[in-house]
Amino acid sequence: MIMAQEQSIFKAKEEFDQMVAAVRQAAAQGQRIDRVERDLWQRMLALSRLMLQGFVDLQGPGDLGATLEFEGRTLNRLQDRHDRRYVSVFGELMISRVVYGSRETQKHEVVPLDGRLCLPETDFSYLLQEWDQSFCVQGSYARSNQSIDRILNLGQSIHSLEDMNRFMAQDVKTFQDAQPAPTPEEEGPLLVLTADGKGVPMRRNPDPDASATGGRRQKGEKANKKRMACVGAVYSIEPFKRTVEDVVNDLRRESRRKDRPVPQNKRMRGKLTREIEGVEVKGKEQIFSWFEEQIAFRNPDGNKPMVCVMDGERALWKMLDRYEWDVVRVLDIYHVLEYLWDGAYCFCPESSDSAQQFVTERLIRILEGDVGRVIGGLKQMATKHHLRGHRKRKLFVTINYLHRNRDSMHYDDYLAKGYPIGSGVVEGACRHFVKDRMELTGMRWRTDGAQAMLDLRSVFLNDDWETFQQHRIEANSRKLYPNRELIESQWNTAA
Repeated sequence: MIMAQEQSIFKAKEEFDQMVAAVRQAAAQGQRIDRVERDLWQRMLALSRLMLQGFVDLQGPGDLGATLEFEGRTLNRLQDRHDRRYVSVFGELMISRVVYGSRETQKHEVVPLDGRLCLPETDFSYLLQEWDQSFCVQGSYARSNQSIDRILNLGQSIHSLEDMNRFMAQDVKTFQDAQPAPTPEEEGPLLVLTADGKGVPMRRNPDPDASATGGRRQKGEKANKKRMACVGAVYSIEPFKRTVEDVVNDLRRESRRKDRPVPQNKRMRGKLTREIEGVEVKGKEQIFSWFEEQIAFRNPDGNKPMVCVMDGERALWKMLDRYEWDVVRVLDIYHVLEYLWDGAYCFCPESSDSAQQFVTERLIRILEGDVGRVIGGLKQMATKHHLRGHRKRKLFVTINYLHRNRDSMHYDDYLAKGYPIGSGVVEGACRHFVKDRMELTGMRWRTDGAQAMLDLRSVFLNDDWETFQQHRIEANSRKLYPNRELIESQWNTAA
């Protein structure tokens, strides 16, 4: 019996001896090192698969006797062994197990070997799932599949990777809810909130079983529509007092960036507008609800000054108005700069020195807290230069933007107190969260798949990937095998 259980290990030893012989032969023949390296990798996969199979075989089939006492009932050992497919990073194994239940045709209630090994719910190993999805959250399913296949020689289907992504994302909320609050020593004295929105291209047909292309579009119907995702970030930071000149140099990339404080305990989330319990909930509503949790979590006494930095999207500021937070509202200076450039091109040639001077002069005035003078000056210039048509409309878009947001443009005060005035953290998050993954060429999403990807990307971009994987393994093991200790005790008795 022991000899039979060790057959895979004996084969692994033979494989290792063949590897040694192959290396000696390659050295004698003067082979290129890249060829030897490639050959060794393939042999290592085969060797490791045999060793893993040997580990499983050494456990035995999980035979704990003819009957098993379980939750006050007596279960029978079913007559036939049951094989289970297990796809590891080394290749596919077949695991033969003893099963306990009432009868063969009914549910298999206890499989001792599964509990001892803490096998996952699906055929795919936890490590393979982790590696698969670490590729998938960064690139397309097709490209990820190619990469894994090239490295591990595993031919998985794209459909299985999509299902794996949605299945794994189910554990994100419990993981995030279990994260402890940062200690005061780990936090900066300022708490910063920032949010931005980005559209995700969706499939036209909401039927999850429908084809990706759907039928012929009706007249005026677009090939796809977008559903809004809101990306939010919360972090603490040290105040960073600067002068107007410092900011201008910063925007010209002439600044002392190395002196800038680093955000502490930055957390990002992405939420899609979707139905929750039959009611459509906006992505921004979910993000601001999360902000409220974070404020209670990280600033329970309200002692930290709080700053909210966002662009000029009205819906986001209206959402902020719903909450009675004592928060300083800051309009993102980078968006102000974009509108100033639009205004400059109403009078100056693009990429000209005069346009640069136009923008710099008005940026300095705005940073000095004199946005009213900038607005008045732009109106006077429109009259003086007799602007008409497109240029006039474009200029007044800039003027209206500045006027509408002037209550969030007290930059002289913000700079003096060391508050952040740019939302670069969430701007980058929107690019990484949404555009860099959700808007790849030809990409179209269904709601559940898009939200699953956003959830997993938030974990990945928060640098919580490995911690999350261990959390889900432990949580799933407890859920799948709640009586593992009982099985283990009877296993040792049977042994």
